[in-house]
Amino acid sequence: MIQKSAEDNTKKVLHVMDHNEDYIELVHSGEDYFYRLEKTIEKAQEEIHLQTYIFENDSTGNRIATLLKEAAKRKVKVYVLLDAYGCAALPDSYAHDLVQHGISLRFFSPLFSWNNFYLGRRMHHKVVVADGKTALIGGINIADKYHGTTESEPWLDYAVQLYCPAAEDLQKLCRDYFFKQSSSKKIKPVLHLVEKARVGILQNDWLKSKTEVCDAYTNAILHAEKEIVIVGSYFLPGSIIAKALKKACKRGIKTTVILAGISDVPLVRRATEHLYSSFLNHHMRIYEWNKSVVHGKASVVDKKWSTVGSFNLNSLSCYGSIEMNVEIHSVEFAENLRADFEKVISECSEITKESLKQRAGIFNRLANWVSYQMVRTAMLLLTFLPHLRFLKDYRL
Repeated sequence: MIQKSAEDNTKKVLHVMDHNEDYIELVHSGEDYFYRLEKTIEKAQEEIHLQTYIFENDSTGNRIATLLKEAAKRKVKVYVLLDAYGCAALPDSYAHDLVQHGISLRFFSPLFSWNNFYLGRRMHHKVVVADGKTALIGGINIADKYHGTTESEPWLDYAVQLYCPAAEDLQKLCRDYFFKQSSSKKIKPVLHLVEKARVGILQNDWLKSKTEVCDAYTNAILHAEKEIVIVGSYFLPGSIIAKALKKACKRGIKTTVILAGISDVPLVRRATEHLYSSFLNHHMRIYEWNKSVVHGKASVVDKKWSTVGSFNLNSLSCYGSIEMNVEIHSVEFAENLRADFEKVISECSEITKESLKQRAGIFNRLANWVSYQMVRTAMLLLTFLPHLRFLKDYRL
């Protein structure tokens, strides 16, 4: 069954898990996500895969690490794959402690592939799978800033909880990356029927000729009939998606983007603001969220197609990083996600041509232009050149 997004129905979710009912559900950053993550780990019986870009040595990370160690003590096979750069601040002693407690841990480092003229990439997806039955997939890393504290709101982000055959697909992909089996090249995206919904896992791994997330976004935008709504962190769409968005606007498709008013990377926020005039000239509606950092990567098209995951609408996600999204063809799920976006919009500041003029002094415009050029150049270098390969290459 497809359940509505909620913050108070975790007991219902656990009931569904206990009774083996297929479901998909929207999950929010904060307690909603981490409660589910904890229960997923606690209820695992055979195998857990956790793969994430950031795993921090803070109260949230320590809580999840403790649960993973307890699972390993129960003889559950626990496999953790962390990005070497994203987790560079994680102490070596922390990693060794996990290993000593029976957890199989590996750090993903950049690859070299001269045949593809490609020199580096990052493991950016955020996935947890237990027993090939239940999974969480989205944009949420393991850290206090995604959980929230008494002093600060959690970063705005989303995930989807799956209890359906798509979780088994995710487990196969996680095994592939952890054990370096390279079979994911042959794994084609499959849409599984979950009542009236069709659910599938999309990869973006340009080195392995996987551009499924980028292609799905492009196709959904090009075939939109009424409306496109995007929550985008680090929003700097490349030429393909940018052209698709402009074509949609010219066709009269109502296009809305929810972007960061507060960013953990201010340079990228300025670079995005450089594009505001172009967006507005194409009649896009722009909203800025200022209550916390925007880290979400989600979209709804025509209230019938949705995607949530780790994929940012920029060139680095298209061509550099390894990304995973879930694709959902469901009117009910799309309406729930769209309703959630509407709540976010109600707390955002709308950017109009008039409001943009008020902030667009000469210095601000120059700073935005310089930021845009710097970020675009940096993304090119990060995508096609080796990046700190030596950093944690020989940690364990």
